[in-house]
Amino acid sequence: MTAPDVEATVEQVIRQRIGDALGGWYGSLETALPTVAFVVTWLVVDEVRTAVWAAAAVLLLLGGIRLMVGGSWRFLASAVLATALAAFFALRSGQAEDAFLPGILLSGLYLVGALVSILTRWPLVGFVVGIGDPEYAQDPTAWRRDRGLVRVASRLTWVLVALFALRVAVMLPLYLAGEVALLGVAKIGLGWPAYLLAVVVMGWLLATGRTPQTDDGTGARTTPGALP
Repeated sequence: MTAPDVEATVEQVIRQRIGDALGGWYGSLETALPTVAFVVTWLVVDEVRTAVWAAAAVLLLLGGIRLMVGGSWRFLASAVLATALAAFFALRSGQAEDAFLPGILLSGLYLVGALVSILTRWPLVGFVVGIGDPEYAQDPTAWRRDRGLVRVASRLTWVLVALFALRVAVMLPLYLAGEVALLGVAKIGLGWPAYLLAVVVMGWLLATGRTPQTDDGTGARTTPGALP
């Protein structure tokens, strides 16, 4: 006698797709380590150019490892872009604190974007879920037709709003005051540690929820009660 099939919940589907989007622990390291190298090196030697070279060296090392192990270059590419942007700002002005300006501005943009996405009922996390759908190319907005999925994705997006708001609230005053050492500490503390905390909070929300999922597992509903 076989056990009956257990219908997947919206929370289970979102948890799986967010995990795929994060790229696992190694994808997280590829994104975080160059920034950590820049910050720690500057705190030790107090020299912008040396800190930039340290971040570049870490990127080269990670690139070599990626060549050997294979897999997606997506996270390493994002790390290269972020490091290059930070290096450009810092080297252009000669002020180490300017290396943190792109991150502050980006957090501000994400904060506004996340808030707008919730208010317009197109929550940011929903797009992550949608991209993880095998049928995404055929119907990119299928996830939004499930009221339950939109509701859960909105709650998760509020977690991101809190994270981005915290980053801006802490780092912007430090940047304006020219507190480079404190900016370095805040950059590390409000980077991956805070991000992982947000993921833990999301995981708790997903673990405690039991929103029904459709039979086909895509999160799409075609009932009359669907969102427009």
